[in-house]
Amino acid sequence: MSVGTGRVLRMAYLVASVAGVGFFALSVVLLGYWPKQVLDAQTRAMGPEFVLELTPSATRGRAVYAREGCAYCHTQQIRYLASDHARFGAPTLAWETRRDYPHLWGTRRIGPDLSRAAGTRPDDWQLAHLFAPRALVAQSVMPAYTSLFDGAPDRPRQEARDLVAYLNTLGRARELAGAEGESRAQQACNCADDEMAQMAFHGSLNTHPAQARRTREAPMLPDAGDLPRGQRLYAARCASCHGPRGEGDGPGAVALLPAPTNVTEHEYASARIGAALWNGVAGTAMPAWRDYSPEDLAALVAAVRALSAPGTEAELPAGLLERGRQTYREHCVQCHGERGDGAGPAAAELTIAPADLTSGRATLARTVATLRSGIPGTPMAPWTARLANADLIAVAHYVRSLYEPAAGAAR
Repeated sequence: MSVGTGRVLRMAYLVASVAGVGFFALSVVLLGYWPKQVLDAQTRAMGPEFVLELTPSATRGRAVYAREGCAYCHTQQIRYLASDHARFGAPTLAWETRRDYPHLWGTRRIGPDLSRAAGTRPDDWQLAHLFAPRALVAQSVMPAYTSLFDGAPDRPRQEARDLVAYLNTLGRARELAGAEGESRAQQACNCADDEMAQMAFHGSLNTHPAQARRTREAPMLPDAGDLPRGQRLYAARCASCHGPRGEGDGPGAVALLPAPTNVTEHEYASARIGAALWNGVAGTAMPAWRDYSPEDLAALVAAVRALSAPGTEAELPAGLLERGRQTYREHCVQCHGERGDGAGPAAAELTIAPADLTSGRATLARTVATLRSGIPGTPMAPWTARLANADLIAVAHYVRSLYEPAAGAAR
């Protein structure tokens, strides 16, 4: 090989090496540094000035989330797709995860997206689900995390509590930003003509179909539900908490507070059941089922009503209802309201809405037991210390007399 040829080859190697290093540096700038600068600028412009830091418990929970590989099955990013928008809510904005490092956006959505997990499920449900997922969701493929508990779902270790604390931060920042934060982000976006970008600012922030809502508004359901179909749906979706016979003793019930209702002890108006299925029961583990068709919900209404046949009402002694009415007015009106519809002046301040006594009625034995013992996990307290036994019996009869089988529609 001549000297000139060797010099050319060496020069070629040098040029190739320099070009390779230059291409690598350019790639880093174009694919890493430059997008980061764009996102940082967008985050500063669109995000609120202050965002809450994670608490120490939530910070530890984030480490547990990463360690247990939750991001392998759950995403934390709602995409700019109509299907995501309908299923989960407003697409994720860049500023929402500005304190999330390293990010846990996930790459596969085997389980649901968790971007708006905060407030979607109560803590007792989250803990029970971590301990035994299929006790609550029969067809779940999520593994059980029993190592985070001391042998039972109502005995979580600190790591389980920390993990739930972290889940309760997902989506919280944007929710706290409120309407002012949304307006600021939309103005800074400067994307009025970008139909896809505008998806982030239209519709509800969280459209999770299981999120309970404190309202009685619900769509009208078909009058006659398909009972066999409803019984199949009940077995698949409801029996895990309410039990196969509706007695509130399903495998998922042990850690839930308040406990699932024993529907065999209650008689409900159809509209009341329909509203509970559509909205859930806020403050409890009872989720909404808004992703089910009206026909399926009507079938479930029929199945629930079939679990409890109304009993024969005994004739009451003279004066008993009047005594019960007086006791009710003195002690119950503030929460349950004058008509018993759960719209008393104190109702809005309670964590769980008072029962609407006009659209549901428990058996006499259950009503008396509730007055004597209260309902653990709810604002309903025991009344034995304030009412004589005769008054308890009288008011139990009176509240049962408020039931109207056609009640329960939206007010």
